[in-house]
Amino acid sequence: MSDTPARGPRPLPIMDPAPKRPGPPPKADDREAARRHPSQAPPMAGVRRVVAVSSGKGGVGKSTISTNLAASWTRQGYRVGLLDADIYGPDIPTMFGIQQKPRIDGEEVVPLEAHGVKLMSIGFLIEEDAPAIWRGPIIMGVIRQFLQQVAWGELDYLVIDMPPGTGDAQLSLCQLVRVDGAVMVTTPQDVAVGGVLRGIRMFEKLEVPVLGIAENMRGFACPGCGTTHDIFGSGGGERLAASIDVPFLGSVPLGVAVREEGDRGVPTSLGRPDAPEARAFGLIAQAAAARLGALEAERERV
Repeated sequence: MSDTPARGPRPLPIMDPAPKRPGPPPKADDREAARRHPSQAPPMAGVRRVVAVSSGKGGVGKSTISTNLAASWTRQGYRVGLLDADIYGPDIPTMFGIQQKPRIDGEEVVPLEAHGVKLMSIGFLIEEDAPAIWRGPIIMGVIRQFLQQVAWGELDYLVIDMPPGTGDAQLSLCQLVRVDGAVMVTTPQDVAVGGVLRGIRMFEKLEVPVLGIAENMRGFACPGCGTTHDIFGSGGGERLAASIDVPFLGSVPLGVAVREEGDRGVPTSLGRPDAPEARAFGLIAQAAAARLGALEAERERV
C-alpha cells in the first residue's frame, strides 16, 4: 500500500473562482488562518450570528438538531442559512429534500434554498456515493470556500452543522470566522455524554462560548400502551450541564415524526409543527437565541 498522502479530488469547478475581496490567494489565506488563534477570527460579513452545532460522536442526531434549529428560527421570521460542514457525511441535502447543484453568479456560488433556509453542502457538489477522503488542509480549504465564496447575503443566523468529534473541521472553522456560540448535541447514555464533554472542553480552549447542551432521543412514548420508554436512558445531558455549569437547552423525545418528515425532506419544525419533537426543537431554538442575546449584552457591558 502506498504511503503517498491522499490529495483529494481536483478543486470543483463550481468552487474554483477566487474570492472577490482583495488580499492574498486562498492558499496564503489558509496558512494565515492556520496560525491565527480563534479569538482573533474576524466576524462574517453580513451575518449577525454564526452558530456551530457539534457533538462528541456520531449518531446522536446533530444534523437533525441543525436542521430544525435553522427551520425554527426561519419559522420565527429570521433570515437563516445552514452550512453543512460535515464533509464526511453530508445529510442536509436529504433532510431538506433538495438534490441539485447550485449556480454561479459572477465569481460567487448562489446557495440553494428550501423551506426558507439558504443551504450549502458538499453533498450538492459531489456524487451521492462519492467518499470524501481528504486531509486537514483540504478540509480547511473547502470550509473557507463555503464561508467566503458563497453569496449568503444578509443573515440573522448562519447555522453550521459540524462533523462529529474534535478535529480539523472544528479548528478550521473557528480560525476562519468568529463563531458566536456552539450548541452541543448528545443522547442520554454515558458514551455520548462523555463525548460531548470533550467537545465542550475543545470549544473552551478555542474561546468559543458554549450556548448549551441539547439532549436528543430522550424517551419514546409508545403509541400503543401510552408508556414512555427511556431506550437510551434519561437525563444524561441535563446532568452533565448541571455538573459543569453549562446551560441545558432542552430535550427532544424519540418519535416517528422526525424520521417521517426527514425521509420526505421536510424539517419536523415546519412539516409537523404540533408534534412533541417540533415543539421541543422550538424551545431549544428559543433558549439558544436567549443565550446568544445574553452573551452579546455581556460583551457590550465590557
